Amino acid sequence: MAEETNGKLDGKLVIIAAGGTGGHMFPARAFADEMRRRGWRVGLISDSRGLHYASDFPAEWKEEVFAASPNFRKPWTLPGAFLKIQAGIGMAKRIMKEKKPALVAGFGGYPAFPALAAAKARKVPILIHEQNAVLGRVNRNMARNASVIASGFDRLDRLPAGKPHKAVGNPVRAPILAVRDQPYPSTDDKLTILVTGGSQGSQIIGESVPLAIANHIPAPLRSRLKVIQQVRTEQLEKVKEIYDKVMVEAELAPFFSDMPEKLAAAHLVIARSGAGTVSELAAVGRPSILIPLAIAMDDHQAANAEALTDAGAADMILESNLYPALLGELIAARIADADELKQRADAAKHSAKVNAAGDLADLAEAVALH
Repeated sequence: MAEETNGKLDGKLVIIAAGGTGGHMFPARAFADEMRRRGWRVGLISDSRGLHYASDFPAEWKEEVFAASPNFRKPWTLPGAFLKIQAGIGMAKRIMKEKKPALVAGFGGYPAFPALAAAKARKVPILIHEQNAVLGRVNRNMARNASVIASGFDRLDRLPAGKPHKAVGNPVRAPILAVRDQPYPSTDDKLTILVTGGSQGSQIIGESVPLAIANHIPAPLRSRLKVIQQVRTEQLEKVKEIYDKVMVEAELAPFFSDMPEKLAAAHLVIARSGAGTVSELAAVGRPSILIPLAIAMDDHQAANAEALTDAGAADMILESNLYPALLGELIAARIADADELKQRADAAKHSAKVNAAGDLADLAEAVALH
């Protein structure tokens, strides 16, 4: 039990366990900022891959431990993976013995497992935050050992029966929240479509969207478009050629560093439905067409998308139905109706849980105090 000071835990340590991708690290970073603001000390445990995303993580220390993701389809790799995981758990136990955390907060990804397992062994209170609408493998494995499961969406599949659950939302990056108050752009002139495919881009989106816009949107409407599209490097030349041929203004790049500003300027967004993307669309309030990643574990991206489709803020097209003609007709129907675009923008913004970081911090302090 953590020592209380006037009913609070000022100066106590929370260890954050996260890794694997930016999708785990971004909400963990927002949570860390909030905990530091409340007077907590913050440490981070991850593996080498997770720490790649943590160069500016707001922790007073960062520790690397061994971690692995067991591949049961390749059973010959399992002994090595389990030895590595056990070594990582031992490393995390030693860190906790030295640092004496009041709480361990797990944000998913296989690099989080050693720290959560060590917390269980040392009887340190555990809080889990699941970004997606389906519990991921590590969070699912550790869920019964957590005091409470927080989630990014109201829907949370694979939650153990009877386990306390609170939908707090996904903590969103400060630069995204900074553009939340920017009004929906005027529809009197150009109409901007923002196309993203996740951190690495998407080949199928890069192939389908340009053909949909070039060949399946009426010319008078197409002439009003400006397309800002994240395109894989190997697709850039072909995509540029398609847009140039029909004289559509297009800004193409493998990566955009000013995504908050581009999101604020968009009239319509075409994107994957990772937890971070869906939460940011809601925070800024922009209508969207969502294309879930078909190979996502437990089809969690389709479950994520439902948060916006059910709110009337988005359409969802599965990869199996991603034909240029169908996509083009849908884009045309949406951008031709300015009033409906604005209604969808309002619905997205209304669905946002913009106090997620604060609500999650409240939950963390309650767990640590009890």
